[in-house]
Amino acid sequence: MNVLQALFFPPEQPGGVSSMVPYIRERFRKLGWEMELFSLPKRIRNKGAEPIEFETFDWQPYGGNAIVDKYIQTLKDYIWWTKLRLKDNKYDLIHAHHPVAALAMKRIYPDVPVVMTIHSSYERELLLNGKIKEGGPEHRFLTSIYGELERKTDRLLTVSHSFSKYLSSYLQAPEAVGVIPNGYDEKRFKPISHENEVTQLVTICRLVPAKGIDLLLKACAEVQKRGHKFVLHIIGDGPIREELEAMAQELGIYENTIFYGYMLHPEELMPFFDVFVLPSRAESFGSVFAEAALCLLSLVGTDVGGIPEQIENGVNGLLVPAEDPAALAEALESLILDPHYRYELARAAWNKAKKSYSLNRVISELKKVYIELGANELAAAEETLLEEEPGKEEA
Repeated sequence: MNVLQALFFPPEQPGGVSSMVPYIRERFRKLGWEMELFSLPKRIRNKGAEPIEFETFDWQPYGGNAIVDKYIQTLKDYIWWTKLRLKDNKYDLIHAHHPVAALAMKRIYPDVPVVMTIHSSYERELLLNGKIKEGGPEHRFLTSIYGELERKTDRLLTVSHSFSKYLSSYLQAPEAVGVIPNGYDEKRFKPISHENEVTQLVTICRLVPAKGIDLLLKACAEVQKRGHKFVLHIIGDGPIREELEAMAQELGIYENTIFYGYMLHPEELMPFFDVFVLPSRAESFGSVFAEAALCLLSLVGTDVGGIPEQIENGVNGLLVPAEDPAALAEALESLILDPHYRYELARAAWNKAKKSYSLNRVISELKKVYIELGANELAAAEETLLEEEPGKEEA
């Protein structure tokens, strides 16, 4: 029996999905399940040529639009690459983590059950980044893809109840969507006891408007005006980095702000900071909050998307309204002034993350889904393995 985890980005890419799925494979393999990863390399561009048709809508009227044409070509490329690399492979179950991957796999393996986890909303990111307009052709095309996924795949999952609610208006049977929040291997995160004389703030994200780093810089400028010391560490890269660096200079906080650019394993550095802050304008789940919590950082986020499902304001972090740098400044000031409060929030966030976002929980919930879709022989193989190795812990 063989299970394929179909990604879009290669596993070495940063992000919640890329950092989680390889660990899922490792855990399943320890339980006797065969599992492999597949993704589309960046170098594969404009290779596919098969015509594309959808069952639930006609995409042709949207053709000629750059974003739509690129999406369709990417789907063609994924189909081409899959046939080239996996043409002789047989699978008993496929779990896709991107719409392109799911649609390509179902086209090539129509008789194999396909699970699709929708991790994020491409159209919402484009809207917030000012690339498309709500109700425009790109928006209508991208939201129509959800209905196609519902028709073609055997099970739809997502990562937060908030995002499941968002999807409901685009689906025929939204009640069938399952919610499995992301999970993390605790061994990757090693909290370190430290005393920073100056509070160290950190954020980790792609530098795009949707992440709200402009709001963070404005809030930090206000905190500085109030006479509080801090260092702001910005880990990540993106198209607006130069704009943000210029803003930091204009606001007079550049000397206290460090732009790192892209970092492959930020979790190795994160435990040395004190506060994780990300004022996102939208967030399906916000994996980095759980990762920061496992590093024993106090959390500050906006009351949007899946973030409130992770942070209970004043209990295990602080929530502020979106688009409100003044409220963000107040939250940061409270944590800078009270290290004990900061630590108590961090400890509560760490406890919740260990309980709610453990990789063991994800493995257990995915096993149920896989078995329901016909992977019973895999489950039987696992039971045999456990019988042969008494005392082995089950995920």
